[in-house]
Amino acid sequence: MKVTLNRSAFTQELQTVQRAISSKTTMPILTGVKIDLSNRGLTLTGSNADISIESFLSVSDEKAQMTIEKTGAVVLQARFFGEIIRRLPEDYFTMEVIESNQVIITSGKAHFTVNGLDAESYPHLPIVDSHNQIKIPVHVLTKLISETVFAVSQHESRPILTGVHMILENEKLLAVATDSHRLSQRIIPLESGEEAFNIVIPGKSLTELSRSLTDEEELVEISIMDNQVLFETASMKFYSRLLEGTYPDTNRLIPNSFNTEIEFSVPELLAAIERASLLSHEGRNNIVRLHIADDGVVLYGNSPEIGKVEEDLSYERVTGDPLDISFNPDYMKAALRAFGDTNINVRFISAIRPFTLEPTEGESNFIQLITPVRTN
Repeated sequence: MKVTLNRSAFTQELQTVQRAISSKTTMPILTGVKIDLSNRGLTLTGSNADISIESFLSVSDEKAQMTIEKTGAVVLQARFFGEIIRRLPEDYFTMEVIESNQVIITSGKAHFTVNGLDAESYPHLPIVDSHNQIKIPVHVLTKLISETVFAVSQHESRPILTGVHMILENEKLLAVATDSHRLSQRIIPLESGEEAFNIVIPGKSLTELSRSLTDEEELVEISIMDNQVLFETASMKFYSRLLEGTYPDTNRLIPNSFNTEIEFSVPELLAAIERASLLSHEGRNNIVRLHIADDGVVLYGNSPEIGKVEEDLSYERVTGDPLDISFNPDYMKAALRAFGDTNINVRFISAIRPFTLEPTEGESNFIQLITPVRTN
């Protein structure tokens, strides 16, 4: 194997697959990146127990400026290899595999010889059944992930809650995440013809997928099999394992009748909660309190050790019963950031029942739910 190519174009693909490579693995070869050179171009592969990423750099890609002298494959220690490439002195470098899987890397006056591993020993990626596929615009998928993945559980005590539940049926894709204290649910309409599915994808996988997708790509194709899902673009394949088990029925958690309703501007409410949480974060109890009455709406933050904050909130309108309710400001901030620059309706039942947040426009497609904190 011998190839010369542009360093920055190669580094971009290498960084993508390195998202899947962990230094902690029971299979030493998986600490490496697989490099496979064919006449079509260069394929890089990284993998761990949960995700595998395959990235392709085409010989016809003008940025790559690739010159192929001899095809072949090798596995190189990802961390050291990435550092070497990053620090090479010139814009171009040559990589050549010699005997015993040793690799010579040259760029300008720099000359490295590093030990590689036999590419045949690298695990094969799963073969995905192509009949169960859907296509989604990349920007729609990344938005869907950002609107839900923050609400997955960070605790392994209930593994199924560390994933995002995705259901495709009746020409709609529903994505929902909950850690049992909060919930975020998004529905997007899809064109007809796709086969229904019901899967749970690890939140960590979706976060890495979102970071790996670029604005240059237009469509992502999603394929599903028994315990794997594949997200494929023109230049990348991203595999993730699926979580096993039954996701809880979250539909029954979302209330449909309320006693108090208030409309806020998201940026204004978010800024106020960030101010109130400055003090609550310093105390033992990370709680802020919202007071809703006929004469106004007030937000309180209190830390006996530090002090307290009180702020009259701006709002568009309020209807229903007066209310005092306490909640975790971090949950509220994460929820508000997912909405972006818009207005939302916040609806309450009582001080001890979960409350909902929905955009004032297109309400039924995006809803979040937060469980209040009981205070004496």
